[in-house]
Amino acid sequence: MPDREVLLKILDLARWAPSGDNTQPWRFELAGGDRVLVHGHDTREWCVYDFRGHASHMAHGALLETLRIAASGHGCDASWRLLPGCPDSAPVYEVSVNRSERPADPLFPFIEERVVQRRPMRMRPLSDDEMRTLAAAVGREYRVQFFGSLRERVAVARLLWKSAYIRLACPEAYEVHRRIIAWGARFSEDRIPEQAVGVDFLTARLMQWVLGSWRRVRFFNRYLAGTVLPRMQLDLLPGVRCAAHVALRPRMRLQEHPDYVHAGVALQRLWLTATSLGLHLQPQMTPVIFRWYCRAGASLSASAGLDGRVRDLAGQFEALAGMQEHEPLCFFCRVGESSAPKSRSLRKAVRDLLSDGGR
Repeated sequence: MPDREVLLKILDLARWAPSGDNTQPWRFELAGGDRVLVHGHDTREWCVYDFRGHASHMAHGALLETLRIAASGHGCDASWRLLPGCPDSAPVYEVSVNRSERPADPLFPFIEERVVQRRPMRMRPLSDDEMRTLAAAVGREYRVQFFGSLRERVAVARLLWKSAYIRLACPEAYEVHRRIIAWGARFSEDRIPEQAVGVDFLTARLMQWVLGSWRRVRFFNRYLAGTVLPRMQLDLLPGVRCAAHVALRPRMRLQEHPDYVHAGVALQRLWLTATSLGLHLQPQMTPVIFRWYCRAGASLSASAGLDGRVRDLAGQFEALAGMQEHEPLCFFCRVGESSAPKSRSLRKAVRDLLSDGGR
């Protein structure tokens, strides 16, 4: 049985798991013996991108897989189960950690090295070996689809351009955008630091000022083409300048909360494997999330016309990927080689994530 010090070391690595906008929707409880309780939550009440909590549930899965990999590097096995009777808005996962003689998972060294790269990457195509390795990382219940030719990357970039307009013109997304950026920062423990957003200094200053009020946002969007510059820097250019775009497609429909948790496990293995290959990755989740809204028959926004744009976007995405309306899609990203980002999101300290405050 591992002692408390070992468990804390495991959690200290596990906390580096990715989550939407660095929200870290989890807290830890050392429940005695070999048990750790992970108290999950979601952000659906205030974040339009967390449709029915799915994005947070995938983050929970990424955390649980990271915890398992972290345990393997400390001579332990870790297994988890979802405790029954919990609402999907506040799930509790029981993790059992036991001593083991098994070697560390090969992905262990890359837990903390994994990072988001929002800036343009090199356009060297992925090799056949790289694509096979990435495809094998996610397991048999998922398949990986690559969009690597120039024609495909341009088509995806156009899709991201349209998706970004919806994102920037949606009043329900406005408060989210105001909340998630740490302006003027290179690092942040609970948000996205400005220098990691992917825009130049002058665009960042303009964005900060415009996001000061929804009235400014509407004025700039209507009269000054206010979405054009950020969409160019955040979506169009990076969409072309990468090795490939990658879709993670479950072979079975995602219906229940645990389905999205397991999708998060596959997501994290894909991301850590990309890191082990010397590749960087950027999630591109808004087209996926907007498609979730559309295919569930749910409205994204009260703003006139945006739901129609969401429907058009979903249809264009499906045509590009050769998908049927009923086929699931859980993750979309771009990958490629680049220098390491100079700015990144950090994480809250373990003591701040423990239910007892680290006592």
